[in-house]
Amino acid sequence: MTAQDTLFRPFTSDTLTLKNRIVMAPMTRSMSPGNVPNDKVVDYYRRRAEGGVGLIITEGTIVDHPAASGYPDVPAIYGADALAGWARVVEAVHAAGGKIAPQLWHVGAVRRPGVAPGGDTPGYSPSGMARPGKVTGHAMTQRDIDDVVAAFAKGAADAKKIGFDAVEIHGAHGYLIDQFFWDGTNARDDAYGGDLAARSRFALEIVAAVRAAVGPDFPIILRYSQWKQQDYSARLCDTPEALGAFLGPLADAGVDIFHCSTRRFWQPEFDGSDLNLAGWTRKLTGKPAIAVGSVGLNSDFLPEDGTGAFNAGEPASIDNLIERMARDEFDLVAVGRALIANPDWANRVKAGDFAALVPYDKSLLATLS
Repeated sequence: MTAQDTLFRPFTSDTLTLKNRIVMAPMTRSMSPGNVPNDKVVDYYRRRAEGGVGLIITEGTIVDHPAASGYPDVPAIYGADALAGWARVVEAVHAAGGKIAPQLWHVGAVRRPGVAPGGDTPGYSPSGMARPGKVTGHAMTQRDIDDVVAAFAKGAADAKKIGFDAVEIHGAHGYLIDQFFWDGTNARDDAYGGDLAARSRFALEIVAAVRAAVGPDFPIILRYSQWKQQDYSARLCDTPEALGAFLGPLADAGVDIFHCSTRRFWQPEFDGSDLNLAGWTRKLTGKPAIAVGSVGLNSDFLPEDGTGAFNAGEPASIDNLIERMARDEFDLVAVGRALIANPDWANRVKAGDFAALVPYDKSLLATLS
């Protein structure tokens, strides 16, 4: 089968219809001074919609909590100015024929005091740890947990109100929700700590609150990962049975689509099967799944030592991706760095014009081209 037969089929689920299977992956750009999306941000997303992407998932957008932000100039999903900026992004993407979802984000213990907004607020997390065994921030109280759950629900409701087509909850990569999932950073002895089912309670409350805020028919995507930025080898689940037990309650709580973050989409998740994490997620839950991880480039997106900006990479074959899509291993595929370098990546692939694709270089992170 060809890319036309696989990547460019329409996608329809119970809550979302897309013109094709290509998703723009969320990537922090730190180009929103004052946490407000500006004209450059509007044009950045518009160009990817014009370039053929079916669904854009925005960079992480901070929810309305003083400890949510961990990096300068990331956009917010609260406040009149930020919401007005996002409304302009949504309008531009829709006019170009695309659909768009914000990624709702709280960085948790990764935060360092001094990052705006939030001032001297320390990092918040289940046990005050950004990495195992090292307490550097504030261990969340029940009031803190309730406040953050409400902030996610408010962000989702506002996103729906200004015209977004879906929302994604960021539960991956060692940020706050994932800090609750991970036994390395969650040492709580209350209802939010213990086994993985208990450590999932915080996420389940967020998903349920978001579902209540947006109603039954608005798509909710959850991004999750086994790996953490603090430890690439970390795992939440070592068997398909454990993964099914972890994901089932999240689906029941209201997740419509799972965004399964891996560093290399082609790698099997468990011994004895070629299925990747998205493939197992789809098989175990029956929900649509997004695969992601070094699509269209010949390098991982993060350095092996966990430092620095996204790795540079040359254009690479997508034959393996097309084969997996032809088998319906997963439903959608998220493209990251290749779309920073090539805003029209989708249209080029659709036309078979692979020779026109240019490499991704770290210098591109300095601009919003």
